[in-house]
Amino acid sequence: MSFASNIATTMLGLLKSHPEILLALSCFLLLRQCLGMLPRLLGKLHRVHDYCAEVVRASGLTLLFKGPILSKLDFIVTCDPANANHILKSAFADYQKGPDFPEIFDVLGEGIIVADDNSWASQRKSAHALFADAKFRGFVAEMSKGMVESALVPILTRAAELGEAVDLEDVFLRFTFDSSCKILIGVDSNSLSDGFPEVSFVIAIEVAEEVVLLRHATPMWWWKLMRWLNVGPEKTLARARETIDAYVMQTIREKREAICEASSSSSLPDMLSVYLQNGHDDKFLRDMVLNFMIAGRDTTAAGLAWFFWLMSKNPHVETKIYEELKARFGEDDVQQFKVFDAESLHRLVYLHAALYEALRLYPPVPYNHKWAAKADELPSGVLVEPGTRILISMYAMGRMKEVWGEDCGEFTPKRWITKHGTVKYEPPHKFLAFNAGPRSCLGKDMALTQMMVVAAAMIYNFKVEAVEGHVVEPRISVILHLKNGFLAKVRKRRDC
Repeated sequence: MSFASNIATTMLGLLKSHPEILLALSCFLLLRQCLGMLPRLLGKLHRVHDYCAEVVRASGLTLLFKGPILSKLDFIVTCDPANANHILKSAFADYQKGPDFPEIFDVLGEGIIVADDNSWASQRKSAHALFADAKFRGFVAEMSKGMVESALVPILTRAAELGEAVDLEDVFLRFTFDSSCKILIGVDSNSLSDGFPEVSFVIAIEVAEEVVLLRHATPMWWWKLMRWLNVGPEKTLARARETIDAYVMQTIREKREAICEASSSSSLPDMLSVYLQNGHDDKFLRDMVLNFMIAGRDTTAAGLAWFFWLMSKNPHVETKIYEELKARFGEDDVQQFKVFDAESLHRLVYLHAALYEALRLYPPVPYNHKWAAKADELPSGVLVEPGTRILISMYAMGRMKEVWGEDCGEFTPKRWITKHGTVKYEPPHKFLAFNAGPRSCLGKDMALTQMMVVAAAMIYNFKVEAVEGHVVEPRISVILHLKNGFLAKVRKRRDC
């Protein structure tokens, strides 16, 4: 008798004499079938972005995730650029946000982030016309430079003089919140000021982002039950939404009253004023403000925070950017701080390359959520059933050697520079920080403008050093925030 037969005979005897073992084994197998891969995901939720990259890498860039039976948590995860190009561009009409997406992101209402079909097309057309307006673009560029000069530099100067550690992600979130308020609603919120005043609206947005990501890993019936009972994370989200709605609706009322009084109307081309004058109702305006606030504030701030964390880990890159700035602008009086306008920074190749490389490794929006309207086959050969949810992981794509080469995990700005010394172009479906296809980011130019103006001013005038022992890792959120912020010491460049 073979060894395998002996084992089988022994197991059968054990099961006959101890039927409870058979029952326990059957329950285990049934539970595993019912729960699918969810328990494993929940066990890795604290490092969900890196875990996703690991399992997708092991699965050849595309993975079918099986959730619990009847949970609607089955979905395809991919970081294959060919699949991304197909989903986001070639077969764009067949891949939508889907019927579940507005429910998961219900806090965003019917804004452009969650909208599909005609609603999305109409909102994008209106926003595109405004973003393309030369007066509006000039306003954004001048406002960004002015805020760096009047708010960011003074705050960093004070931190340098006191020798205090400062959470740079918090600083950037306040900077982008203040600038987004000016762009969207024409208001000076002054959150980036001495004492760092608490802004309940901002806290509520961050709470909402965390709960929304948890919904992705929770059966829909379960979080809907919690929402109905008003318990757990759903109770927290409900309170956050009350705060969000109160702030936005008060802003709309005040802006409407100001426009009605000709003497009080603002000459600045903020978005809310433009949309109000076009006759939109309060519900539309509420959703517009919130959607663009999250798109403009959170993504740019997260991108800047990861960029400067990478600078602290790669001081040779910071030095090369500083040398590029000196070569382009010279060295002014070392007693004076210098702030640059966006137009003068466009020819700085290495600064561009370093920003793109940071966005490749740490895309502010780590996932793109899609839903298949009909049956299809992806370029990788994966069959897609109607109603299938798909997650494109931009975070994982930046870590795939099949996409970016053997050094994919390294921070290497030179990969973005051609042999002719110009910024290298990469197709959007490979570099997905600003999305691809018809839904590509409308605010890409504005975001890059802000990032370049901030990065150039900080590197030219200051040196940033991470606080020793401070742990930096991604937070569980739909935006790639830093879990513990980024604690750093700032020194004046002339004192280094």
